[in-house]
Amino acid sequence: MAKPEVAGVLNELRSVSLYKRNQGRMARQLTAGTIIVVALVGAYIMSHLPSLGSNQVARMGIPLAFVAAIAWLAFRLVNIPKFAEFLISVEAEMAKVSWPGRQELTRATSVVIGSMVFLTLVLFLFDAFWAWLLTALGFVLT
Repeated sequence: MAKPEVAGVLNELRSVSLYKRNQGRMARQLTAGTIIVVALVGAYIMSHLPSLGSNQVARMGIPLAFVAAIAWLAFRLVNIPKFAEFLISVEAEMAKVSWPGRQELTRATSVVIGSMVFLTLVLFLFDAFWAWLLTALGFVLT
């Protein structure tokens, strides 16, 4: 017999109702859309498998059935109450974020890239110095 949590999830997957349909709409749509895009890529790869042979029904039917099943799963997943509440709260938190303007973003990106270049140069010089020193002392043979 299935555990109560598993039975609840299975019942939720068979349901067609929407949970809090107007809340967290963007996060839920993007989540379901991303799952479906991944399924489409998987179906495309699956349709080119040599194991499916030259049978057009198998080559097209199996990937289409796969996409249909994943699309239904994605639709139901974003309507499971616990997951839907998580996505609703994610969208609410994203609305609170103060996004930087173009000038601030450019300045911060330049600082990060400049720091990376500087640290790369410093580490290269340390490595070159220690390689030269250890080779000169005879600890490392070239």
